[in-house]
Amino acid sequence: MNCPNCGTPLPDNAKFCLTCGKAITPGPPTPGGAPSPASPNVAAVQKIACPACGAPLAPVFGEMVITCDYCGGVVALGGGGWKEISKHSMLVPKIVDEKGALEVVHQFLDVGMFHRHAFEESTIVEQKLSFVPFWVIPSSATTNYVYTDMVVGIGSTVGSIAAAELLGAALGGGRRGGFLPIPVMTGPPINPSRNDTIQGTYEFPVVAVKGMTDYQPRGYEFPMKERTFFDKKSIPAGAPILNGDLGEDAAQHAARSYVMQYQSELAHKKHSMVSQLSSQVEVSEGELVHVPLWYILLDRKGQKSIVLVDSHAAKVLPTFVPS
Repeated sequence: MNCPNCGTPLPDNAKFCLTCGKAITPGPPTPGGAPSPASPNVAAVQKIACPACGAPLAPVFGEMVITCDYCGGVVALGGGGWKEISKHSMLVPKIVDEKGALEVVHQFLDVGMFHRHAFEESTIVEQKLSFVPFWVIPSSATTNYVYTDMVVGIGSTVGSIAAAELLGAALGGGRRGGFLPIPVMTGPPINPSRNDTIQGTYEFPVVAVKGMTDYQPRGYEFPMKERTFFDKKSIPAGAPILNGDLGEDAAQHAARSYVMQYQSELAHKKHSMVSQLSSQVEVSEGELVHVPLWYILLDRKGQKSIVLVDSHAAKVLPTFVPS
């Protein structure tokens, strides 16, 4: 039979799809004795056992990364079915109280003249600490691009300076020295087509929860050297451990796209007029890391914004989508 959701060929006795995780419930037998086509049943979820401690796991429909409530072991759904993730680590939270998290947000919001008192003018709508799963994908990228250099020739510059001096003399009643000429840089660009290359290596984090892709980190790497083996004893009481619905294969694909986008931003930041940009990105096997994040929802004069604070590093996460 085939999965009714994605069409993947499945064994006749399959209880869930090996590709998308769809729960499968066989229908009643047909009059000829053959089973009728399988019908999806979201409520009926296949129970599996934790490979570490044997405790039952009951994944919610759509979840692909499941953490055991008893021992903290984790399994993921891939092309070969459920498998234990050997590379499962965590970052220990250093900010475990609401006051400390708000202080990080305060310092972040009130930077600069135009943002002064932004925090004081905001109301805290919601604040909670959760352990969010991220796939950390080792990536390397090479971006080649062409840019236009708008530097002008010497003759044009000298001509502009001379014209400015004449204009200054006229405005100053013919008195030279009373007007500081500002040369207007005009003229055709020289060497308009130049090539450049940007290379980068990253431990790129991809959030494993599809509902949080708006808060995908941008240009940010978790301090992986400070990670430790996942241990439920290090989780503060009441802090939920989120399961993920993004598998490793999908995370690798997402990492390629994010790295390409980030490399492009670096090129445009270095040169304003960029064209013919192409990137080659290589990714390798990832690691699942549970990161303690403070989710803080603010309301400032009716406008709501969300700030995520890395509880381990005491920093606000920069994201591709502005908060």
